Amino acid sequence: MKEAGLSERKACGVAQMERGTYRYAPRARPDGALRERLRELARQHRRFGYRRLTVLLSREGRRCNAKRVYRLYREEKLQVRRRGRKRLARWRGEPRPMLSGPGQCWAMDFVSDALSDGRKLRMLTVVDAWTRQCLGIEVDTSLGGLRVSRVLTRLLAQHGRPRMVQSDNGPEFTSKVLDGWAFEQKIEQRFIEPGKPMQNGHIESFNGRLRDECLNEHWFRNLHEARRTIEQWRAYYNAERPHSALDYQTPDEFARRGGGLRSATPPSAPHPGVNPSPEALPLGNTGILS
Repeated sequence: MKEAGLSERKACGVAQMERGTYRYAPRARPDGALRERLRELARQHRRFGYRRLTVLLSREGRRCNAKRVYRLYREEKLQVRRRGRKRLARWRGEPRPMLSGPGQCWAMDFVSDALSDGRKLRMLTVVDAWTRQCLGIEVDTSLGGLRVSRVLTRLLAQHGRPRMVQSDNGPEFTSKVLDGWAFEQKIEQRFIEPGKPMQNGHIESFNGRLRDECLNEHWFRNLHEARRTIEQWRAYYNAERPHSALDYQTPDEFARRGGGLRSATPPSAPHPGVNPSPEALPLGNTGILS
């Protein structure tokens, strides 16, 4: 500028630029420690995307935003592999029951797997549709209507009586035993339409996380090992795993707050339309994301 006979002040004035902007020299921040910790967390939680990893890093007191984590996430090639899924037509019929707090509706369903020797493994999963807490996972080789009623009776003693229980039309749920149990306990039974699993979307979403993060990650040699591992994952899901639909709180934390969302804004995508992982943007407590 001096060679051209124009001072820095005048040149910045002509360009309508702040002198501090002209003099600014970017300083690269060291990413070594953050990058290494990000790799460790990604190995521990193989099915977590960068948003949940950002939450875990923030819990450790590390000052990092979602954009920085996203950049390192891409550079380290930690993207979660998207598994194929059959696309079904979206249901547009009767809406789900309107809820206003915890303990109003329990959603339940069955999940199937197998032991290492080929024996069938069945799991009854029960979730509070408001807090997303997993109230229980009963694991056995066979679960009938009588066993389902006993499990629900045990959960009633631990968590209180819900207004309704929601399920599909499986024979265990439509049995006379469970119908008599619901009448005795004065609990409404609500059944979804056949072939419409998204009418019970909260439990379907939970079962997807159970299979993706627990069942597909472990090889069970016997029933005892399966029960222990699945119960450990249930405790982790309730107490430690950040839930996107709950403003990235855990289900237990959300329940302790009385079923309300925090005012803080959760990690957002760095660029509109960019979503490198199967996680979706948080939708508050009305969504079914996990």
